[in-house]
Amino acid sequence: MSTSVQHPASYRDPSGFVYIHEGIVYRQVNQFYREHFDLFVNSGCYQQLVADGLLVSHEQLTDNLLNSNDWYTTLKPEQLSLVSYAYEWSFDMLKDAALLTLRILKQALQFGLVLKDATPYNIQWHQGKLVFIDTLSFEKYEEKPWIAYRQFCECFVAPLLVMYYTKRPLQQLMLAWPDGIPLDIAASLLPRKSRFSIHTYLHIHLHAKVSAKQKTGTQGNGNTEVFAKGKLDRLINSLEILINKLQIPDLESTWSHYYQEASQRNGYLEAKKEIIDGWLSRLPQIKTAADLGANEGEFSKLVAAKNINTVAADFDPYCINNLYRHIKKHGVKNIQPLILDLSQPSPANGLNYAERSSFSKRLQVNLVLALAVIHHLAIGKNIPLESIAAFFAPVAPYLLIEFVPKQDPKTQLLLQHKKDIYPQYTEAGFLAAFEPLFHVEQQMVVPHSERILFLLKRK
Repeated sequence: MSTSVQHPASYRDPSGFVYIHEGIVYRQVNQFYREHFDLFVNSGCYQQLVADGLLVSHEQLTDNLLNSNDWYTTLKPEQLSLVSYAYEWSFDMLKDAALLTLRILKQALQFGLVLKDATPYNIQWHQGKLVFIDTLSFEKYEEKPWIAYRQFCECFVAPLLVMYYTKRPLQQLMLAWPDGIPLDIAASLLPRKSRFSIHTYLHIHLHAKVSAKQKTGTQGNGNTEVFAKGKLDRLINSLEILINKLQIPDLESTWSHYYQEASQRNGYLEAKKEIIDGWLSRLPQIKTAADLGANEGEFSKLVAAKNINTVAADFDPYCINNLYRHIKKHGVKNIQPLILDLSQPSPANGLNYAERSSFSKRLQVNLVLALAVIHHLAIGKNIPLESIAAFFAPVAPYLLIEFVPKQDPKTQLLLQHKKDIYPQYTEAGFLAAFEPLFHVEQQMVVPHSERILFLLKRK
């Protein structure tokens, strides 16, 4: 019996919706969108965007899989390995997503089309880069103000500017405002000196004032006036100039040079790599992995070198931004960098808590690596070992985890300013917590340390 489920986030747009049919993601195009879709395809816009690597390709089907009365056609897009969200992206990832949106808008205009929305949810990571995924975002161009301008400023410009001026990675703001930081709030968060940037003043401060007047009815809604294409071109160029100038400073966090320091510990790092490399070579059919606590991706790169698609996640946004820059510079295809705090992973949110799934529900891989993180969770965050095991168990059948004992200098550093209330934090306590959920396949003390690597298999 076939099963079909409409994606819970795909309900706002009358043009169509996304659904899962027998485990495959499809997109239905409704009759409502027929004119715009035909123009998008027949004009050559779709083909050009795909050829330029800016848009995921799709296969167009003649099957009305849901027997819908609104059906016009069915699209089977390239399948994504993992859906991520802007609050899990580093500064440069969000910046590049903004520039990608503007580049697509400029190309669409050349074919007589325009983007009707401009949100980070239209963009995903695919085969080593950010790509646009929403085929139904394109509509016939008319000479009127860009309908998605405010959305673009709230979703992209506002968070980038706030992070730029505060010199802080504030991705959590996008979790607080998942539909974009409201313009008036963004304006209030920016320093007074930001008004002296003509582009910042135009797209945030002045934009906020105009929007406030529209809300109070003292000004028209702005969508009935003629807005010539040349004016829109200048607006896009202004946004590009502003965004291209924004950078997050190369500040060093506590963990920025973790593996540089680790490499100086009398052969510890190389021995650890050798053990893990050997275990990976003997693991059966590992196609996907997640390196949770990846730092700047030292072990993510080791795993990816074996043609394993790897998610590299870490709570440190500077480390992930550096990894993203490395991936972009070297054209790495199979590492996906994400910001993630394992003690507070991204929650489910949206309507009925179903529009955007939690990170742990979205992440389904063959192997998880949790290297040099358990002491941070158990002692740094006071998370019981049993709870840590319960987090990892549903994610992957194999878990490669490093136990860092209490006498380790790094663990002692965590205990330096707090009382030792962790009598269960021992090798025996670790095994007692994990063995109800996992079999121990391999274990080995890492030479030049007292740390123990465990290869566990889920029961």
